[in-house]
Amino acid sequence: MQFFKNVLSTVVGIFLFCFIFFFIIILVGIIAAAASGGNDEVVKIENNSVIELDLKDVTNDYSGKFKYKDFAMFDSEPKEGLMDVIKAIDAAKEDDRIKGITITNSSSMLGIAQNKALRDELDDFKKSGKFVVAYSEGYSQKDYYLNSVADTLYLNPVGEVDFKGLSSEVMFYKDLQEKTGIKMEVIRHGKYKSAVEPFLSNEMSPANREQITALLNSVWTSIVTDISKSRKIPVDSLNSIADRLGARTPELAKETKLIDKIGYLDEFQAGIKKALKLKKEDEYKSVAILDYVKATAMNDLLSDATDEIAIIYAQGEIRSGEGDVNVVTEDAMRKALKEARENKDVKAVVLRVDSPGGSALTSELIWRDIELTKKVKPVVVSMGNVAASGGYYISCNANRIFAEEGTITGSIGVFGMLPNFTELSNRIGIHTEEVSTHKNAAGYSPFTPLKDNTRAIIQEGVEKVYTTFISRVAAGRNLTIDQVDAIGQGRVWSGTEALKNGLVDEIGGLDAAIKYAAKLGKTTDYYTHNYPEFERDIHKLLGNLTGIPFAKTKEEFIKEEIGEENYKVFDRIKRVSQLKGTQVILPYEINIR
Repeated sequence: MQFFKNVLSTVVGIFLFCFIFFFIIILVGIIAAAASGGNDEVVKIENNSVIELDLKDVTNDYSGKFKYKDFAMFDSEPKEGLMDVIKAIDAAKEDDRIKGITITNSSSMLGIAQNKALRDELDDFKKSGKFVVAYSEGYSQKDYYLNSVADTLYLNPVGEVDFKGLSSEVMFYKDLQEKTGIKMEVIRHGKYKSAVEPFLSNEMSPANREQITALLNSVWTSIVTDISKSRKIPVDSLNSIADRLGARTPELAKETKLIDKIGYLDEFQAGIKKALKLKKEDEYKSVAILDYVKATAMNDLLSDATDEIAIIYAQGEIRSGEGDVNVVTEDAMRKALKEARENKDVKAVVLRVDSPGGSALTSELIWRDIELTKKVKPVVVSMGNVAASGGYYISCNANRIFAEEGTITGSIGVFGMLPNFTELSNRIGIHTEEVSTHKNAAGYSPFTPLKDNTRAIIQEGVEKVYTTFISRVAAGRNLTIDQVDAIGQGRVWSGTEALKNGLVDEIGGLDAAIKYAAKLGKTTDYYTHNYPEFERDIHKLLGNLTGIPFAKTKEEFIKEEIGEENYKVFDRIKRVSQLKGTQVILPYEINIR
């Protein structure tokens, strides 16, 4: 009997070993595929090709550089950032194999400043004598702004152009607090610092309405000015079209010259064949933009330049911790800045900021490291969609600041916000009392009302951070404290307005900032290198895999159940509840439509 037991144990052991080994092989394969993006092949670019500008997978300026703990073979640097795309389009100007660029049913998540940067690159591409043509079954307003740079615009016979001006909405939670018993205790400095306004009121304050109106008008002016130049339509006419929804049908869109042709996709493609001098039955060669990015990435490696311009990307909210591609933290930023300033090949640093701000402490820590870096080599800031509050805090001491016309910046203000559950807990029968040895020993508790002396202490902290903030700006921008306070108070400005009031130095994109940094670094022969590098583990990697049910993140499951728009509301409430310490963050959730 013991013999059979031993045999059975051995068989079971062998079976389990084989099963586990097989599972590990599959797991390693999945990880390798995910780390490499599922396809390491570089597409061969053939003669007489056109680039298809598909932007659905392009969201950030920088797609990251990832290092996997204990799995160095999976380290990767994805080439799916907007700056990779812009660099590839620049290379396509001199590539004899590329004859033009097509934009078909474009739908992107890019912001207004990002669209401006891409649009400018496409405009420059056209100067090479190559074509840019666009087709859509319906242009959203943001996508029309990008597509309007094309030589020829097609619209499907049943499509429309959404061209109506800009709007932004703010949600208010005061009644929700009263109904639920959950109250947000607010301490702030800055009459425009309205990140906290939704928790104090049910309607927009005059100051908040004033700044949103000014911001939208400034951004809209920038947009219609660009469209006017490309489409040769007066700005006044474009405003009239927007007022009366004068492009809501294909016929109206063509009549107002917002588009050139009404037609179907096959007719659009026939036009491309004609431009390429192909026969009707022939197929033209098309290459996806991200494939072309990979194909041209080798050019950087072949460069014989020894001088380096370091580009450090600060994308997302500013928080404490290790950081990720969509979160700005002191660990990742300080490591990147230290590496850049200690590298003798680095002649200058460009800080690319796309952040609404966040933690005041983390912003100060990053500011300090920029100060240390400036003592060694020049630092130039390039602002993307938004560089506000903490995003401006980490920008203000640069040698020079570049912004796009539609960049949202400023928001020099401070607030603190504490959730309080006293009323809710009392409603459900939970009552709290405190016993302390000293007056302030208990500090703040979410289950007891906020005491006056505690509020005063927190207000004192907020005022101190604000004083520090405006002093940093005054020193960095060569302004007086009073001048900064006058344009501060939490107010947001467009890049155009910020140029006038001294918060930025020049209107221009990342390329202009890099050229200026090279000039300060006294180099003409250089290459660029992207920072920071992020550490990841296998659990996070598996959590980011899509299409595999057991590996989906909880955020993906929630989005599937409640929808993308509802998730944005949920995520906003969640992020507010997680705020710790004094905040220097954009005064409201901006969603320009």
